Amino acid sequence: MIFPNLPVKDVASTRDFWTGLGFDFNEGFSSPEAACLVINDQASVMLLAADFFHGFHDTTPHTGTEMLLCLGVESREEVDRLCEAAGAAGATDADARVDQGPMYGGSFRDLDGHIWEVMWMAAS
Repeated sequence: MIFPNLPVKDVASTRDFWTGLGFDFNEGFSSPEAACLVINDQASVMLLAADFFHGFHDTTPHTGTEMLLCLGVESREEVDRLCEAAGAAGATDADARVDQGPMYGGSFRDLDGHIWEVMWMAAS
């Protein structure tokens, strides 16, 4: 399993955003300071209040792009649905798509500016 951790400004708003996109949370690992976003049975993302997040390390907060997160989906239509739902829920940069034949994707910046790619890849 993998649990990337990301800082967020408002845990409740972040939960509402992802719930609106159709995702669930693992309540056993959630609190007012943390929300465990379930991606699938092998991956979850810990969305932590910024102060709580930075309490785990002693370095100053990084202000640049730290990582891109990519969600694999089952179809081109699911790429479009998820990006459109993200845009409707307040995400930015959710309009562009990239079509490379056996790969099709889009992306968006969530409420905290984290970049999420949504990718479909044809089975070969």
